Amino acid sequence: MDLKLTKPICFFDLETTGTNISKDRIVEIAILKVYPNGNKESHTWLVNPEREIPAEVIAIHGITNEKVANEPTFKQLATKIHDLIKGCDLGGYNSNRFDIPLLVEELLRADIDFEMKNVVAVDVQTIFHKKEQRTLSAAYQFYCGKELEGAHGAEADTEATYEVLKSQLDKYEDLENDMKWLADFSSRRKFADFAGFISFDKKGKEVFSFGKYKGKHVEQVLEDEPGYFGWIQNADFPLYTKKVLTAIKLRKLNNKLS
Repeated sequence: MDLKLTKPICFFDLETTGTNISKDRIVEIAILKVYPNGNKESHTWLVNPEREIPAEVIAIHGITNEKVANEPTFKQLATKIHDLIKGCDLGGYNSNRFDIPLLVEELLRADIDFEMKNVVAVDVQTIFHKKEQRTLSAAYQFYCGKELEGAHGAEADTEATYEVLKSQLDKYEDLENDMKWLADFSSRRKFADFAGFISFDKKGKEVFSFGKYKGKHVEQVLEDEPGYFGWIQNADFPLYTKKVLTAIKLRKLNNKLS
């Protein structure tokens, strides 16, 4: 089943130096852009992370320090990547919890202010886990009847993710071929930031989802404990989390002044 698209969707996959959104860096990125008319374009870049890739991570994706030593840094690629995904919806495998937060973090480090306000994100892993509880290789075998050659290679993974989503739509009649619907279905708990430090309560108000103020409204905490804002800004939190917190603080201040 072909996807019903109102605008392009970019399936993407990252290989990285690790899994810490604040500290780790991208070493490979692949983007498969699918247009509403069915046309596709694919781009893959090796990236110099400007730091050592740990041996245990190299053992997973096979990208060595020597392989990326002479490749461009993410900052050098950032404008090109942003131009490719700007105005598009996003799709990936475990992308809502890892790939999107890390990609946005890298863009912010490169001084590109990427916004998700009008973007929906379809996480194929969440659809799969809600339906079958398996890994990407098993998903590819289960839905497409094929072995995933080159697993943990970003280009192979993006193509497989795209094929799996189309096969999921063929298999499950209750899945709607609509990117907004699939984004809602593939989302877990809704967060104001990407890393999951600030979530929404049932009324749509931001609450902290960690630490001593877990479950407390962000606006109220910032008013009662103004030093907490400074602590987060100076601590090792993702840049996007800090950006969201700043926006909430400014909104509160503007409401007081108006």
